[in-house]
Amino acid sequence: MNTDVFAEKLARFKQNEKPEAVLLVAGNPEPIRLIVAWTNTGVTGTERTKRPSGLSETEVWTWLWEHTQYSTEELFLKSSLPRYGFDHKMQLLIGNRVLYPDGTLNTFVQRYLRERVLKLFQEKPKRKGCKTE
Repeated sequence: MNTDVFAEKLARFKQNEKPEAVLLVAGNPEPIRLIVAWTNTGVTGTERTKRPSGLSETEVWTWLWEHTQYSTEELFLKSSLPRYGFDHKMQLLIGNRVLYPDGTLNTFVQRYLRERVLKLFQEKPKRKGCKTE
């Protein structure tokens, strides 16, 4: 199977991203940890022997993920999340198209996380007992 079909199908999802995906991670540290771990986990494709059979968006999304390989153990270890509920959190991010099967992220979520990181570096620590006049 030509990887162009995979890339073509995935590109359609990336072109139709929804900014609401940010709401799933805003102020919620566990999905954020899983997202950061996703970007640092090796993701590869499996051999694709046939085109996606369904025409619905959901069936194509499922087909893309069925042809994606990654180490759940590596992802679990890198995220440091408890095992209980790990699969549910992963499915939440996949199902809402926050994580992409090529190892990338929804660009709205990616921007949100980058802005949060920049804010962390811009904040100046307040010193106790120090008066400024």
